[in-house]
Amino acid sequence: MKHKLLFLLLLVAATAMGQNPKREFRGAWIQAVNGQFQNLGRDRMQAMLTNQLDDLQKDGINAIFFQVRVEGDALYPSQLEPWSRYLTGQQGLPPNPYWDPLEWMIGQCHARGMELHAWINPYRAKTKGTTALASTHEYSRHPDRFFNYDGLFLFDPGRPENRDFICQVVCDIVRRYDVDGIHVDDYFYPYPVPGVPIPDDASYNTYGGGMNKGDWRRQNVNKFMQQMCQQIRQVKPWVKFGVSPFGIYRNQRNDPRGSATNGTQNYDDLYADVLEWVRQGWVDYNIPQIYWEIGHPVADYSILIHWWSANAGQRPIFVGQDVMRTVKNVDPNNPSQHQMHLKYRLQRSLPGIQGSCQWYAAAVCENPGGYQDALRQIYHSTPALQPQMPWIDKKAPKKPRKTAIVWTEDGPMLFWTAPKAKDEMDKAQQYVVYRFGPGEKVNLDDASHILCITRQTILPLNYQGGETKYTYVVTALDRLQNESKAAKKKVKL
Repeated sequence: MKHKLLFLLLLVAATAMGQNPKREFRGAWIQAVNGQFQNLGRDRMQAMLTNQLDDLQKDGINAIFFQVRVEGDALYPSQLEPWSRYLTGQQGLPPNPYWDPLEWMIGQCHARGMELHAWINPYRAKTKGTTALASTHEYSRHPDRFFNYDGLFLFDPGRPENRDFICQVVCDIVRRYDVDGIHVDDYFYPYPVPGVPIPDDASYNTYGGGMNKGDWRRQNVNKFMQQMCQQIRQVKPWVKFGVSPFGIYRNQRNDPRGSATNGTQNYDDLYADVLEWVRQGWVDYNIPQIYWEIGHPVADYSILIHWWSANAGQRPIFVGQDVMRTVKNVDPNNPSQHQMHLKYRLQRSLPGIQGSCQWYAAAVCENPGGYQDALRQIYHSTPALQPQMPWIDKKAPKKPRKTAIVWTEDGPMLFWTAPKAKDEMDKAQQYVVYRFGPGEKVNLDDASHILCITRQTILPLNYQGGETKYTYVVTALDRLQNESKAAKKKVKL
């Protein structure tokens, strides 16, 4: 009863927000590092992921971040790095029966109209729980290129060879797989442990050139991000490159332009100058992990989302949302409900913010506090195209051809054929089908009229007796979700 009451309160409150946006990033992270795949085997892992993806599709999720590189390893066959113990239980041991989780996930996501972004951890080489590294691990080949920090092994960001190697790994993924994006998480230089200095004196003495050590470390990460962006573009210019940094850039006590917070900082502690990456155009999207609740004494969600909005720059912000923390904390303005509505109202009202990403996918599927219900029935109740990224590509494909209504023994079908294209960037990858009833003006900005976003070129129509005339509109989307002009067809159903 309490669950239903909370949902009804959310529904009433959300009504005032108006229609959902036509373009919005709606992502979810599926992680390997928690061990959820370990020793499951192919069939059980596929069954688990199929159930999650079916659920998430109903939730309106349109992008999946799938973790494929946890600690210099791979959840896909690689000539550069060993199979992950987070898949098979032993690093370097291939799955049996043999399969390719990344290739399978790409097919599953694309079939459901979702993007698949391959999620890597760039610098972590060994977690504390890993007791043995495979002979094919890069550490086993070149131990001098790593350092041990409080039980973690890390690729030393100060060594150019490591930048080159990690970029080689990523370009191998981009070259071999039809990924929509490459995604790096918040681990750059290690999260600080009190009293434990970063043991990078050797690389600093070799490459520091007299720079302040903090500036030198930031420069190392900057060089990596720039190189990664440029090399991805060279391989496949349509593949997006994004980051999900820790939620605090800088605190005001260190920089008056920082946020009114008092936590760990990207710039000072992780040496991640996220705003510089945005200024230079080295990332295509930014997903700050604003996981805290509204009213948190150290890192208030409301303060941080306003700060990131004001500092979005020329790249979209997608908010990293912590599902469990959101539902465990009450709305300070309305203690009878949790914080989901207030967070979404902020997300959709602030400039520069064009969506969100759920931490984590399985938590959404558990539907705590009616979170999943609210996505389905309120916030994601209509489909959404991806936000545009004109700095990559802004040319729309040609409109669908030969649009027709065909009556079959199974009822009426809407058919069309793909538009002609000169190259990969111009090709239609998906189609948007809209429907308008009698007297309704054709308005393609209104997401409530979107029937579906599909990769197919056929759509069964619901025959209702042949008395009502509907207008169907089909548009084409390219890889960057630029939308073509409309192809219209009218029919009585």
